[in-house]
Amino acid sequence: MGAQVDYNALRAQIMGSGNDEEAVTVNTRALIDKVLARYSGEWTVLRELLQNAADAAATKVTIKFETTPSSTTPAPQTTEPSAVLKHTLLHHTLKRLLVINNGHSFGANDWTRLKRIAEGNPDETKIGAFGVGFYSVFADCEEPFVSSGKEAMAFYWKGNSLFTQRLQLPEAHASSDTSFVLDYRSSSSPVPGLLPLCQFLASSLTFVGLEVIELWLDDWNLLRLFKKAAPSVDVPVPKEVEARTSDRLMRITGVSRETAQLDAEWLNIVGWKPTSPTRIDSRFESAAAGKGTGSTTSLRSFFSRLAPGTINPAADKVAREEKAAQGAILEDLGGTSKATIFLRVSTAAIRTSINDTFCNELERATKKPPPKTTKLAVLTSSFESALPTSTPGTTDMFAFVLPSRSGRIFIGFPTHQTTGLNAHISAPSVIPTVERESIDLNARWVREWNISMLRIAGIVCRIAWNGEMQVIRDRLSRACASAGRNKVNQEDISGVVSEAIHTLNQFTFRDSTPSAPVGQIVEEAFWTCDKNASIDILSSRGVLPSQQVRIATEDLSFVEGIPVLPQPMVERAKAFIDKLTNFGIITEITVSDIKKELETKALTAQQLRDFLKFLVQKARSSEVDQGTIRSLLEVTVANDDETNNNTPARVLVLSEINYFINPSRISTELPVPPSTMPFKFTKDLSKVDREALGWEDLQIVPWLRWLIDNVGGRGQLSIEQDLTSSLAFATTVLQTLSRQWDGLSQSSKGTVVELLSSRTVMPTKLGMRVPASSYFPNVKLFDDLPVLVGLNNVKDKFLIALGVRKTIDLGVIFERLLNVYESKEMPEGGKWSHVDLIRYLASVREDIPLADIKRLRETPICPAEVGRDPHKGSSERYVVSDLYEPMDTLRSLNLPILQWPGIYRPGSIEGKFLGLLGLRAKPGVPELVDIMARSAAEGNFALRDHALTYLIVNYHNHSYDKYDARGITTAFLPLQGADSRRLVAPSQCFTNDRAAVLGFELLRSDLHPHASKFGVRSDPPMVDCINSLLQSPLLTRRDAKAVFGYFSTRLGEITDEHVQRLGCAKFVPIFPATQSSKGLQEDKSSALRHIPPRDCFLGDSQTYGEIFDYVDYGPEASSFLLRCGSKHEPSKLELAHMVVREPARLFTILQSAENYLNMLRTLAQSFPTFKSDRPLFNQMRRSRFLLAYREISSKSIKNGTNKRNVGGDSDDEGAEEAEEASTRTFQLASAHEIVIVDDVVSYNLFRDDLLIAPQEESLENMYMGLGALPLSTIIQEHPRVDAPVNDQRAAIKLHKRVIERSRLFLSEFPREDIKHDVRWLEKNLSVQVVASISVRRVLKREGRHVTHNLSRTAAATQDQRKGWILSVTADRHDLFEVSQALVPLLLTRPKPQPIWMLENFLGTPLENLRARGYNVERILRQRAAAEARVAEDQRQKQLEEEKRLAKERENGWNATQKQAGGRQLENPTFMPGLFPESPDYKQLIQENESQVSPPRRPRGLFSEITRRLGLEDGRQPPQQVQSLVGNGANGDATQKQLMPPPPYSIQDPKGTGQPNQPETVTTPHQLKQNLLSAIEASRAHGSSALFSHPKTSEVKETHSYCDSTSGQNLSFIATSSRGIKIFVSNDLTTDKDSFIRANSSALNDFASIVLDCGQVFAILPKSLHIFYDEHGGTIAFNRTGSIFFNYRYFENLHLAQVQQGRRYEALVYWWVVLCHELAHNLVEDHSSNHSFYTEGFVVQYFNDMVAKVTSAGTGHGAVAQTASIGAT
Repeated sequence: MGAQVDYNALRAQIMGSGNDEEAVTVNTRALIDKVLARYSGEWTVLRELLQNAADAAATKVTIKFETTPSSTTPAPQTTEPSAVLKHTLLHHTLKRLLVINNGHSFGANDWTRLKRIAEGNPDETKIGAFGVGFYSVFADCEEPFVSSGKEAMAFYWKGNSLFTQRLQLPEAHASSDTSFVLDYRSSSSPVPGLLPLCQFLASSLTFVGLEVIELWLDDWNLLRLFKKAAPSVDVPVPKEVEARTSDRLMRITGVSRETAQLDAEWLNIVGWKPTSPTRIDSRFESAAAGKGTGSTTSLRSFFSRLAPGTINPAADKVAREEKAAQGAILEDLGGTSKATIFLRVSTAAIRTSINDTFCNELERATKKPPPKTTKLAVLTSSFESALPTSTPGTTDMFAFVLPSRSGRIFIGFPTHQTTGLNAHISAPSVIPTVERESIDLNARWVREWNISMLRIAGIVCRIAWNGEMQVIRDRLSRACASAGRNKVNQEDISGVVSEAIHTLNQFTFRDSTPSAPVGQIVEEAFWTCDKNASIDILSSRGVLPSQQVRIATEDLSFVEGIPVLPQPMVERAKAFIDKLTNFGIITEITVSDIKKELETKALTAQQLRDFLKFLVQKARSSEVDQGTIRSLLEVTVANDDETNNNTPARVLVLSEINYFINPSRISTELPVPPSTMPFKFTKDLSKVDREALGWEDLQIVPWLRWLIDNVGGRGQLSIEQDLTSSLAFATTVLQTLSRQWDGLSQSSKGTVVELLSSRTVMPTKLGMRVPASSYFPNVKLFDDLPVLVGLNNVKDKFLIALGVRKTIDLGVIFERLLNVYESKEMPEGGKWSHVDLIRYLASVREDIPLADIKRLRETPICPAEVGRDPHKGSSERYVVSDLYEPMDTLRSLNLPILQWPGIYRPGSIEGKFLGLLGLRAKPGVPELVDIMARSAAEGNFALRDHALTYLIVNYHNHSYDKYDARGITTAFLPLQGADSRRLVAPSQCFTNDRAAVLGFELLRSDLHPHASKFGVRSDPPMVDCINSLLQSPLLTRRDAKAVFGYFSTRLGEITDEHVQRLGCAKFVPIFPATQSSKGLQEDKSSALRHIPPRDCFLGDSQTYGEIFDYVDYGPEASSFLLRCGSKHEPSKLELAHMVVREPARLFTILQSAENYLNMLRTLAQSFPTFKSDRPLFNQMRRSRFLLAYREISSKSIKNGTNKRNVGGDSDDEGAEEAEEASTRTFQLASAHEIVIVDDVVSYNLFRDDLLIAPQEESLENMYMGLGALPLSTIIQEHPRVDAPVNDQRAAIKLHKRVIERSRLFLSEFPREDIKHDVRWLEKNLSVQVVASISVRRVLKREGRHVTHNLSRTAAATQDQRKGWILSVTADRHDLFEVSQALVPLLLTRPKPQPIWMLENFLGTPLENLRARGYNVERILRQRAAAEARVAEDQRQKQLEEEKRLAKERENGWNATQKQAGGRQLENPTFMPGLFPESPDYKQLIQENESQVSPPRRPRGLFSEITRRLGLEDGRQPPQQVQSLVGNGANGDATQKQLMPPPPYSIQDPKGTGQPNQPETVTTPHQLKQNLLSAIEASRAHGSSALFSHPKTSEVKETHSYCDSTSGQNLSFIATSSRGIKIFVSNDLTTDKDSFIRANSSALNDFASIVLDCGQVFAILPKSLHIFYDEHGGTIAFNRTGSIFFNYRYFENLHLAQVQQGRRYEALVYWWVVLCHELAHNLVEDHSSNHSFYTEGFVVQYFNDMVAKVTSAGTGHGAVAQTASIGAT
């Protein structure tokens, strides 16, 4: 950055030069016009003059407008005041404005400040601050006049300069008043609208100290305003309110409250609105009516005219009222109207607590110190005085005084800023913007002051709220006291609810305008100042804290003790209530509230009903769960006070209730358990609602068990309610049980039977009996039976279930009826036969118990037929289930038949009863199979066939299809063509005739249609088929074709497991062949052999038929073999195995090199897959299976390649030389014997000695993968380059072209083919022009050395220090040879085609490339973007490495400190970051000089760096290093004049001294981490990422502070070829396009310098930018992380040097500038803190920068940069 400049000395030299002084001049008129441009509000002049009057402690102000009569409209002939007033108002123009106040007269200082702009009132108690308010009079007045006391001042203009003259007034004109006389500049200024003006004056009187304001128009007193206030009352600040702001700047010391009265008297013409045929003159519109609605009203009126049928009732009503009011005013324009309003003002006294820094900064911004005490007032309208007392139909004079719509912020007078609530806030100490229309929330210190004032305003509003609530509380207390009550009732609440609603609406916050944060800050303080997060509010129990109040969303009469918000207040103050609920200050009634209330009292019967309804309603809506309901019921107690007079009230404990009564199940007249809720409380609830309460329906079983448990006097039941002894009660209970019997579950029925079966609960004619001893009334077989009585309505099935008998016991029947002959039903023969028994039992079937039915099934009671005679029965008795029905079809099967004389009908009652006992109607499948097997064994084939026919015919009728016949193991089926006696099971035969080829049995053919009925499958299982195939080898083509064809029909059944087994099995027959298709003897065995299907191929292949086994057994067989793994052609892997194993035989079979190459091409396509097979891959690398060729020319090559395209821009010279005749011979070789041509020149030189791979990319890739070497790797090239010539301009030009065209060239290749990108080329390639170049090439191959020498025009060599150097000859260089030298550096696989392509790009102008279809700009941008991504990855890696090294340094530092213990440094160390002029530096110098004081010479920044880095050893530095650190004191004068200014200046405040004991220095790793944070914080300009200063570790050496400067006003115009954005100043005088065209190359040079500097830090390139301005001293600046460098300084200081190749001075200069700007990422201001980090960057990265400078400043070829800039 050059040597340091002593600016203090320069300033002293200038000040002592004695040259003429020259004052700074100001265009006063332009300055005032610019100030007035900020005053956009209405009535600005009056507001400022009224404010001046208030500051002068005036009590009265008189405003008078003097007019000039119209020169076009004559005055009215009448003297009626109304007509004269109308004429004056409509046609006169303003001549003068006179404003008079009775405040203090101007003093000397006042007169002085009056004529000075921007010198505000220094009194902090006054509102005036900026000193520009008075100059608002120049908006309408050209030369104002001011008189005050005994003096006056006149203003007048001379050109653009304003002058004043001051005069002592004579006694006759002297007055104690102060007058402002403003003559209007324009003679056509109309009379202002009276109503808006009067409303403004009324609002101006609100908070200022003025008491009277009068408004005059000529001689008419239009308006008089009076203000008077009652004595104020001190209001205590509630303890729960925090009186201090959160930032601790301000505190409320006291609050007072007063009531003010405003009286207004005005002429009626003030409210008059003159109308034209189309509209009302806008001058006379009320500000309240017109503000913010003008455009809407106009649009509405416009569209209403387009749609005349549309009528707005509300607008129509307003129009009618307005018309009526204007009519009343017109009747008496000269009359007067009066109005009075009352205002409630709460004023807070405020004490401020700010530090000196804050005070100084605020005084600098406002030109006066902030007040130590101030006041803030909040104005609200009382409920009684919310509306003015003016006569109906008159003008609303106080429209802006009452905050009925939205309050405003008053800074003496109302501003445009609203408060967000219906209250005005007067804050005279709030600092407004210059135009005094809004609050300044931009400047830092002013913003903090104003925010604290707004927070105080919120706290005062909260105190005012508490005062309003206290008023309501006092009214309720007085009402209760007068009524003699202790608690408020609903009537008391209704009396004050309207006032409470007014208060809530008054303090409801809305969005404030125009600045929304103002209202938000006030609201935040209003809600958060309470320490308990609560607020007093009116409830049904009076004014209580909101913590105790709830919102009742429904009627909860059963808990009337909970304080809730009155419903009118919830509805009419919804916005405020919503805020309470949203903030969580007040909540709805909760379950806990209800539970707490229920615990304190017992409910009445009606309250219990309401409570139950509430619970079921909440349960329906899922608002409460079962646990909550149970918890509420557990604490609820109710008195059943609705019982009869004679019955005591029952106490219901709901925690003991478990059941409810269902009257459809149990009568409400019957006794129920005490745990059951009385029906009268649940009759209005549905069953779902009752169950939602956790109660169960009282079921029959528990109710019956309770009755049983309380019989015999054991409970509360009387003897009449005893189930075992009371016949009537038992009858009622049994009837109830009978009705519910069908609805009971089986378990419940069993329980009922269990409870009643053992007890005497059955009423009979013989008394109460147990059910088992009772009989139905219709059982009359014996007279002495206990039959039931009185149970006519009881169901029989219920009685039967209890055990009541409908039949007599079976044993009794056997005993009394079968053995005794007295029964009338007994046959004449004596005993009953089995037929008679069956008939009797069938008649009483429904009454026979199940136990008796079971007994009958198990008892042998029936005989069987003998000899198929139905009248002859066997002597043996059978169980009915062992016999079959007496049918002929069953008799023919020789089955045991029931002996039944007569006709047997299965549908008769006897047949059905026998079926119940188990009589069989058909045989089953096992019985039929047994018959067929047995009859065939006995030789009874007719019976077997009959059984088969019976099974087939009745297969579906008898549901035999549901029986799985496949599981039958009995042999009963006949076979096809076999012995009729031979039978097999269903699983041993099949129906598919083709299965016979595998030796399987077939079912008899006539049974094939019914095979499924017998469980016979079509084909044998596939496993059995496969086993048969493998166990029996196929010996003939016919057998193979038949067997394989059968398997092809079942391909769907062959699973993968089967395929795996078949694929490896040798079952495919290969029959011998005598000769191949090509006449060659086949190398195979002549005998039949079997191979696996995976080893054979289908069909016949002319290519591979002699190599592999091919078979053809027909299409069906082929499909089966394909399924087993056969293929039509061998796979690439199989082919590879074969070709590696027998390459010579395959080459002979294929007969030509082209055929063999086709096979190799096939293998090359799948070469990557061969690598996974390691044995095969290794064999391929060793085997001599690769085809290569050798070219043998007729004569050896003597000369080098042809010279072509010499110079790069001229056409080809010379004719083409004829190619030499050569012979190409092919041979098989291994990979290591073959070379791949990647160097055409070397190939042409050594082709007689090389075995070459085919020049196809796929084959070359495979050859190289197997070990073939590129030709360039076995050629040693030894270039000899002469010394560089003096003129290197051609080198610079060629370097630029190479860089530029390389981007286009590399865009044609994929990323994996690129060896180095253009960024690498820019950094590592330089170009030089030399006298001559020669190259010696040596081929080392198989112990032979072949050498060729040739001259070249271009060659690339590598230097250890400089990287790669492209040398070209001075005369004319061949672009083809340039391409040959460059392509190996750019591509991983250099080939001839890329060389020719690059030659084409280098030799063709960009215009021609565009003409040929190349999108040059797009390709360059895409390639640059790709390179930028790669560079970004490298940058991130570098940053990670820096962090790792910093961590290692930290660990090393900690270890060192731990070893050092607590020892202090003996000698102080110079801390990095101290400037030579800083106090810290001087103190360290003095401390060192006190110990050792050798003579010192002055040192600059860089000399200090060199000393601290150990670069200074007492000797003079070399010239290059000297140029790095700047010239010394002996430099010549010219060099001093050209020395550039430093990029920054230091203005640190003086230090305050050092402590006695030296502190330890900051650890290096902490500084390193901070520097890395600064680098990472850099970002692109315009980036959407949020910028925030990085987190830094504490550095104790930084302790001073000062302000920083702002950025520049710039516009983006272009992007350099290196990706850096370029900006220019908006004040640029030249055309931007012309500037770019003229400086394109230089800008790219500057971009290269900037990027090189950024690479030292690995900084993101997008965060660096270039800008240009024509004037100013800004060299660089940092805007929120984006760093900008001034091209103008580079152009003047370094451009010429860079163009000559000397870049090191520019690199050093701009690198230090970058260090400075990076430090701004950590510190904004230019303090010692910033200086510390600047030098920290220099120290940490100095070694990297030295390396960068060394590489840039040495060498013969300058690193040229690209020249194109892509304009946006």
